[in-house]
Amino acid sequence: MLEAKYLNVDNTDRYRPIIRLFYLNYEKLKYWIYQEEVYEELKEDPYFQEYTPEQCQQDLTALTAWGNLITTQDTRRVTTIEEFKNKKFRYQLSKATVEIERMVIRVENLFIESSSLEPTLLERIRMNLEKIPQMQNEEPEKIYSWWNDLGSDFIRLNQNYQDYMRELNSVKAEQMMKTQEFLIFKDRLIEYLRSFVKSLQINASAIEQYLKNTEEHQIIAILEKEAEYEVSIPQIDVELTKERILDKVTGRWQSLKEWFMATEDQQSEVVRVFDTTNEIIRKITRYAARISELSNSGSNRREEYHKLAVMFSKCEDIYEAHRLAASVFGIEKPLHLKGLSGRKTESINSGVFEEDPHMVTVLPRVRTYKEKAKRSGIADRSKEKEAVRLETIRRLEEEQKLLRSYIKDGKISFAELPEIEPHVRDVFLLWLSKALENKHFRGKTESGEIYYIENADTKETCMLHAKDGILQMPAYTIRFEEKK
Repeated sequence: MLEAKYLNVDNTDRYRPIIRLFYLNYEKLKYWIYQEEVYEELKEDPYFQEYTPEQCQQDLTALTAWGNLITTQDTRRVTTIEEFKNKKFRYQLSKATVEIERMVIRVENLFIESSSLEPTLLERIRMNLEKIPQMQNEEPEKIYSWWNDLGSDFIRLNQNYQDYMRELNSVKAEQMMKTQEFLIFKDRLIEYLRSFVKSLQINASAIEQYLKNTEEHQIIAILEKEAEYEVSIPQIDVELTKERILDKVTGRWQSLKEWFMATEDQQSEVVRVFDTTNEIIRKITRYAARISELSNSGSNRREEYHKLAVMFSKCEDIYEAHRLAASVFGIEKPLHLKGLSGRKTESINSGVFEEDPHMVTVLPRVRTYKEKAKRSGIADRSKEKEAVRLETIRRLEEEQKLLRSYIKDGKISFAELPEIEPHVRDVFLLWLSKALENKHFRGKTESGEIYYIENADTKETCMLHAKDGILQMPAYTIRFEEKK
């Protein structure tokens, strides 16, 4: 690109200040500058003390040849024929140079400008999407304004998030999180991130629903009007076609949909943002806990456990002990007493006091002690492994046979199901969840069977009976495709 040549050539130490001078005046709405004005401005800098008018003329000529400057002859200031022959020129920055210099300034200030997460952007995007039905009947000018607001908010949301996460994952941030000073504003940072996550949870699902409910022909008609209006805007040196603009706005709309909606091939960007933000919060918490632990490393752990045991012994009942255990070994604490024995149940309503006790042998952690190694020959466990494999295959076949027994005439009608086993219900609900997340309401079972929901938009409900309870749900019907 010829317009960027001034950034890295001989005499760039003169070219860049000249372009910067023109850009600063451009920002002040002073577009045209005379050679004499350029020369006088540069001479005020000590670096240009030996700068001559001839050098200034040469530099301006070079920048004009590269397309950085646009010239026009000023005949109004001419008083003599000699002055006319000397051609008094005015100079103006070209559009390309304005954008290049704007980018250069942006790069120069990368470490000065701070990024942020703005939850209000999500809310504004949601509110603008709510206006889609009424936009069909609006004038093109109003549609153009609405589309610009929606697009700029979406771009800001994406760029600001990327920049902020980049800062939090930088080497500098990693080093800072390991310092004692980090604990001072750790809570503020976590609260800031959680506020963004909360806004994401509230607005993203609503935005996704609006996008799903928007008919394709509606948005096409709106974007058509937007493109027609943009083409009608007079442009001096740029020739735009409706097809080109429509391709641009359609692409942006598709990017917006992919950001908030999942596809068959990949998950939405919202899910990635949610996971990344939560991972950052977990990382911050881990670093803070590690710093606190290191600062308290001199304390006697044996005395701490003894004091804790005394506190438990003074509890009046099991419920008070539960509350104490939640405070000491709660999820926000990094250290837990952990057993390896299997649980009797996976129910979330089951407490640890209902489980069998787990015995742990505590070995001394001193240099003089070393556990004796147990020597044994290599045992042949191939028969045991084969038995486990055959048992697993048998169990899976029985499970598949049980699931297929509920398929009648190539379908599963939830309104017609008898009382089923809890694990069968969980499998059926998993199939439903997979299909409902797909825009075509299709899915595939673990055994490779393809199915779809016949009545995804049904308003009827039914009662799904299982041995552990009754579930009220939409009266869906799952239809299986015949194998070809």
